[in-house]
Amino acid sequence: MLFASNSLKLEHDNGFGIEFNALDALKLVDSKNDVMKVAVAEAWQESRMEDSKIRDVVKPFDWTYTTHYKGTSFGGTELFKVTPTEERIDVEKLKVKSKILFYQDIILFEDELADNGTAQLSVKMRIMPDSFLILLRFFLRIDNVLVRIIDTRICHEIGKNYLLREHTAKENKIKELQVSLALLNNPADLWDHLSTVSFENEKIEF
Repeated sequence: MLFASNSLKLEHDNGFGIEFNALDALKLVDSKNDVMKVAVAEAWQESRMEDSKIRDVVKPFDWTYTTHYKGTSFGGTELFKVTPTEERIDVEKLKVKSKILFYQDIILFEDELADNGTAQLSVKMRIMPDSFLILLRFFLRIDNVLVRIIDTRICHEIGKNYLLREHTAKENKIKELQVSLALLNNPADLWDHLSTVSFENEKIEF
């Protein structure tokens, strides 16, 4: 399910900014390689060893739709610059109860992976009196195989001339996780139980 009309656009008065949309996210999906097998694939292939043609995939691609999309910048790089930084988003400060002036949760695409799990990309935005937070989340669950979460968080505090962007990928094989089955459907609670695969922290100055 592709929600091509859904998007979140963050624009500065000077005309530059970041947009989050499904089509740009899908452009980063591997269109040439199938790197993931479902739990039943090996047994299925063994039962059909006599038919060599059935192994040939005409157009392999990453059917999990995994994307490391971090948003689409627009408006010209002369108006802002992106650099690595050691500064982190103050998560504890964001946990402090504050009035929420605006909140939106938008699904960009979703697939049930032929009844073998789920893949979903969504973006959320929360605006408080002194800051705002954007969470772009790709959540993948392949039943009996793997769980993967790729989060991009963008935070801005009023009075500062920059945004902080953290891009984190986590995943584990399901057999490695000691969690309840119910948790496998809840990426927010599952996040703390997964191993970090990659992390990137950037400052977007304007």
